[in-house]
Amino acid sequence: MDAIVAARVPRAAARALAALAFAFLPLAPAQAAPKVIQVQVAGHALRVEVAATVEERMRGLMFRAKLDANEGMLFVFDEPGYHSMWMKNTPLPLSVAFVDGEGRILNILDMEPQTLDSHYAAGPARFAIETNKGWFAQRRIKAGDKVTGLPKVK
Repeated sequence: MDAIVAARVPRAAARALAALAFAFLPLAPAQAAPKVIQVQVAGHALRVEVAATVEERMRGLMFRAKLDANEGMLFVFDEPGYHSMWMKNTPLPLSVAFVDGEGRILNILDMEPQTLDSHYAAGPARFAIETNKGWFAQRRIKAGDKVTGLPKVK
């Protein structure tokens, strides 16, 4: 009997701490509005939220219910690499274009919602652009096309 009581005490304390934390949650600072820029993808305007920090890149478009027709997200990687994307907790079907440091599209892939499949850059990518599935195809954008208006990177 004593073991059962001892096991319940830490759980009760944990619940009390969680309730206390939630009580003060509204006092936490609000997340800053995302930085939004406009890029040109093979001459087509696309308004993108910039995901430049590790936290922003990890969150990406998770839980997003919709994107407008000419909206997306620009992922800015710290270093060029064979980066990959997945669709965990992402209810929207998306297309991703991996882009090198000079703004050339390396490859474009379509991604299905709520999957854990990895989608890799075909070369060392410095950026990735996610937008509604089919956005690139509808505009006949392909590997080798140029993206302008990208932020300067070190």
